This record gives sequence, structure tokens and C-alpha cells, in this order.
Amino acid sequence: MVTVMRQDFDQPPGRLIGPLFQPPSDLAPFACRWTESRGRLYPEGESRTRSCYQRDRDRIIHSTGFRRLKHKTQVFVQHEGDYYRTRLTHSLEVAQMARSLARVLALDEDLAETLALAHDLGHTPFGHAGEDALNAATASIGGFDHNAHALRLVTKLEHRYADFDGLNLTWETLEGLVKHNGPLTAPVSAPIASFDRRWPLELSTWPSLEAQIAALSDDIAYVNHDIDDGLRAGLFAVEDLREAPLAGEASRRVVERHGGTLELGRFIGEMVRVLMGRLVNDLLAETQRRLAAAGPVDAGAVRGQGHALALFSPDMDAALKALKTFLFAHMYRHPRVMTVMDRAKDVVAQLFAAFSADPSLLPPDWAKACGAPGDAVTGGVVRDYIAGMTDSFALAEHARISGKEIAFAAP
Repeated sequence: MVTVMRQDFDQPPGRLIGPLFQPPSDLAPFACRWTESRGRLYPEGESRTRSCYQRDRDRIIHSTGFRRLKHKTQVFVQHEGDYYRTRLTHSLEVAQMARSLARVLALDEDLAETLALAHDLGHTPFGHAGEDALNAATASIGGFDHNAHALRLVTKLEHRYADFDGLNLTWETLEGLVKHNGPLTAPVSAPIASFDRRWPLELSTWPSLEAQIAALSDDIAYVNHDIDDGLRAGLFAVEDLREAPLAGEASRRVVERHGGTLELGRFIGEMVRVLMGRLVNDLLAETQRRLAAAGPVDAGAVRGQGHALALFSPDMDAALKALKTFLFAHMYRHPRVMTVMDRAKDVVAQLFAAFSADPSLLPPDWAKACGAPGDAVTGGVVRDYIAGMTDSFALAEHARISGKEIAFAAP
């Protein structure tokens, strides 16, 4: 349980800002209540003015890992233009969605927002291409998984506090960070298994509704903004999209209402608004239906259901999967995207090989943590170092080590 033990650092001794932070009175019984949090691994006094989940959110926003998302790939690498989404702007859009949905469902908005902001912290430079390359390079030492690395970041690699490594987030935030896509079954990655032995996260159960909502907000956000970015980049045309599942119907509705002469930006805005509204309304209706049928009495009952309670309807889920298939073929596997991603994979693979063979190429504090060249300890340190890089820093490090610059063509 969280206890309020002290005033904030910025509060003069002997003076109170006002009453203690009060929990919302209108939360659903199955919401995560901050007053019932399982607390933090390292006990701390809590704030008089913020809930423990608000503090988690603030710690994430001020973390190094979160700032670096500004220059990490969503689909297009940083060099391809400053209009397209990055991991940071994507995370902000997911957080807005999660908070709005949590409010309608009477969940803890702050926890939902926190999990949305944190969900991509563990991503490598160059998005999924970078992750694939780093996973392949580290196969002999356990590979790489961005969810596991996110846990390492917030429990070990962030060095902001004198008394502990990491951000010392609440149990509910750590649980949601690791399990937002559902229960984890054995074997789990080493970082997650190691932490779970120290502080069990109940890996075999479903997470809170706040975490489930954050995961679905990710789906809603990325299919919509990837359509936006794909159209603007010319990877597919409006005419192609009109035949796509869900998006085709949304685009036809826009044309019926506004005609076919809207400029591209206005067309995209109207179409995304229609599509996003359909997804949100379906998710809320299906989730409310499932909650009414299950009748969970508290957050623990949500975890004990044995299945998700926040879901799209079966028809909408099938249509959304079909839309993702369209985007996979027309965008994520477009030759222009694949050419860039293949080069990005080479950068990651070559960085890992170079640093592993000669740890002295690393910054002194990282090199000090290494073992012998090529051994598992060194590989683990190099894996963490590369995973934390932004796109631009990875390219700069590659140029420094190889003496060659990798050219990325603009879309």
C-alpha cells in the first residue's frame, strides 16, 4: 500500500501546500486505485500533490529514454523528413487516446496515460528493423525484446536518483509495461524473469484494464497515423485506400459528404476522424458489454478473468486485422521503406560486431562494465548501449567507427 510520508522537496519545512491529494470519487470498482497500489520496490514517501501513478508518469516524461524517442523511427527514419511520426509523437498520440478511453470507462486516467507513454521506451534505433537486427546479433546471449528492454531501462539503466537504479516505478506500472499485450508464459526473456524473481509481477495473469486500454490505444493510434504518413509519403494513393478494409469505408463517407476535391491534408484529417471514431466507439461498446457480463468487483478480479475484458468486437477485430494486412503490404514492406530498413539493419549489425570485438570503442563508463572482447558480458553491455541509441546517434557512431556514412534516401 502507498503511504504519504513526507512533503515534496520544493515545499518549505513546516508549511503545507494544502490538503493531501485526493483520489477521484467516481472510479469504477474495477479500476486501479492509487491508494491501493502495491507500492515501489524501494520504499519512498509519496507526494502530497500527486498520486503515485502521476509521479510515475512524470518520472517517465523526464527520463532519458523518453527524450530519445524523439529521434527513433516509427516507420520512416529521422533523415527522411521531419513531418513523419517518431516514437515520441506516436507515444503522445497513444497517451491521449488511452486517457480519453480511461475516462469514459471510469478507470485511473493517470495510470493509463503512464503506460501509454512508456510502452515504446525499449525500442531500438530504426524501429522494428533495428530490433530484428539486434535480436539476430545477440541470439547467442538471449536475443533482444523491446518490452524486456523497457523493463531494464526503468529498473536498471536510468540513473537519475542517488538511492536506486532505474525510476522506481509502482508495481502496477511495471506490471502494465511488461504485460500490456497479455500474460507472459514460459520461457520469458531473461530481464523479465530476473526482475520477476525479485518482485513477482504475476506474469501468467492479464494486466489491469488500464494496461489493456493502453495496448488497444496503440493499435488505434498507429493504424491511423500510418495511413496519414503513408499517404503523405506517396507510398499509396487515396484510390488505393478506398479499397482497403475500414479505411475504404471511411474515405467513401468523406467523399460523400465533402465531394472529391478536398486537398490531401483535409481529406486525411476527415478520413482519420471517421475511422478513429468507429474504432473508439466499437472498443468502448464491446468493453462495456464484457464488463457488464463479467462484473469484476475490483482490479484483482480483472486480472483473474483468464481473458481480456477490453476488446474490439469480433467483426471489428477482423476488419482491423485486414487493414493491418493492407498497411503491411502497401507501407511496411514497400520497396522504398525496405531499402532503408535493410541499410538500418546493416548499421546495427556492424555496430554490435565492432563494439563486441573492441569494447574500448565504447564510452569509458560502458567499456568499464564489459568483460573480455566477444564474451557474453560484453555482448550484454553492447546490446544495452545500442538499444538506447537514437537513429541519428547510431548513424554517427557507425560513421565514427567505420569511416563510412550510410546514405538514406528521402521518400
